[in-house]
Amino acid sequence: MTEKLLRIVWVDRPEVSVFDLPETSVWGPFTATSVVDLGAQSSHDAIASAEAALLCLPSGAKAAPIPWAALSAVSADAAVLVLADTMDGATQQRLLNTGVQDVVLQPDAASLAQRVRLAVQRKQVELEARKAYATDLGTGLPNRQQLIEHMSQLLALREREPKPVSVLAFRIEGLQGVESGHGVESANVVRRKIAVRLRAGVRASDVVASLGGDVFAVLLPSTESATDAEYVVQKLLRSLRDPFKIAGTEVPITAHVGVAQYPDDGKQPEPLLRHASTGALLGAYGMKDSANE
Repeated sequence: MTEKLLRIVWVDRPEVSVFDLPETSVWGPFTATSVVDLGAQSSHDAIASAEAALLCLPSGAKAAPIPWAALSAVSADAAVLVLADTMDGATQQRLLNTGVQDVVLQPDAASLAQRVRLAVQRKQVELEARKAYATDLGTGLPNRQQLIEHMSQLLALREREPKPVSVLAFRIEGLQGVESGHGVESANVVRRKIAVRLRAGVRASDVVASLGGDVFAVLLPSTESATDAEYVVQKLLRSLRDPFKIAGTEVPITAHVGVAQYPDDGKQPEPLLRHASTGALLGAYGMKDSANE
C-alpha cells in the first residue's frame, strides 16, 4: 500500500453511485469528506486542504450546467477528476482544457483509485514546475505571470460571489542607488528585505508578488471598502520606514503606492494592475522621507 495518505473531497456525490474508493487498495490510502456546490466558499476551503476533488456530474438529458468558473478556480491547486455516467468527447476536452486532470466514465469506475493517485502525482509535478517557472528568483515571491494567474482565478470566483478586491502596487525608490554604491547583490538583499516586510504585514490569504525591478504588488482578495485597503497601505508603509542596512550602513529607501479596486477600477487582472501601477507612479500614497529618516 502506498504510504502517503491522500485527502479526497467528493463534490455533489449522489447517495447511490458506481464510483467509490475502496478502503484498502494498492493505490491508497484515502480519507474522504463530502461537500455540495462547487461554487460555494466552504467547498473551496475544503478542496484547498485536499490533494484531490472528485466532482460528480449527472449525464444525458438530466445534466446540470457545469460550473466552469468555479471548476477553473479549484483546478489551479488540486487534482480535479470529473465523474459521469457518459459524456461527449467535446465536453471532456473542454474539461481537460479548463484544468481538470481526468474524466472518469462509468465503464472505468473500477479504476478510480488508480486514476486518483496518478492524477495527484501529475498535479504535484505540474505545481512544482509552475512554482519554479513563476517565481521571482531574487525575492522568492510570485512573479507577474503567477500573480495574473492567481488574480484570474480569484476574479472568476468573484463573478459568482461578488466582493471587493484590492490591488496595491508599491514603487520603491533608492534601489538603483544601492546598486550603484554597493553592488547588485546588495540591491538584491534590500529587495529581499522589502519582500519579507511586505509579506509579514499582510494576512496569509493575501498575495505579495514581485513585478520586477523596483515594483511590488499586494493582492487583497477580500476588502469591504477602500478604507480597508488604505489601512493596509499605511501599515505597510510604516513597516518600510524602519532603516535598511547594508554592511552596517543605512541606505535611503522610499516607497509610493497606487491602489486599484475591483470592480470599480476594472474587472480583469491587467487593467487593475495598470491602474494600481499608475497610481504608484503618480505617488497616490507615499513616504515623504526615506525609510531611514
